[in-house]
Amino acid sequence: MRPVNRRDLVVLAVGLAVAAWLVVRATYGSLPALRWWLAVPLGILAVAEFLGARTLRARLAAQRDRRPPAERGTAPVRPVEPMLVARLAVLAQASAYVGASFVGVWAGLLLYAAPAVSRLQAAGADTVTGVVGVVCSAALVAAALWLESVCRVPPSADDERPPGGVRA
Repeated sequence: MRPVNRRDLVVLAVGLAVAAWLVVRATYGSLPALRWWLAVPLGILAVAEFLGARTLRARLAAQRDRRPPAERGTAPVRPVEPMLVARLAVLAQASAYVGASFVGVWAGLLLYAAPAVSRLQAAGADTVTGVVGVVCSAALVAAALWLESVCRVPPSADDERPPGGVRA
């Protein structure tokens, strides 16, 4: 599995921001009311992934530094299942793309609503919604990228060998 390319996330967000801006510009008067709490589930997922990354990082660090309990005088460390780490890596990659998509959509709304605050009554509330959406979505992208980095396998001594398996 390859890590998420940051450039792909930026291109996705910018492209969807332009598309959302065009759609909002054409249909703003017929859109339903946008409430500030619409993006809160993305924020909750960001917090969950942040806490998961922090916990996984601590468990992996404890597992790497594990010594026999008699030496350290502590309880043995519960091992981390490799499939759990693989599933979390896939979740992190999917969340990064979803978060970048929603950053673009909320930014497109914000690009239209923010300049229209003085002209349109609903634009003030929609600007708040756009800001909350961008913040929650960006938090999801950040948490997902951190979780993905925690799930990476550290390089081993075998990775130092040149191709062909012969050491110089």
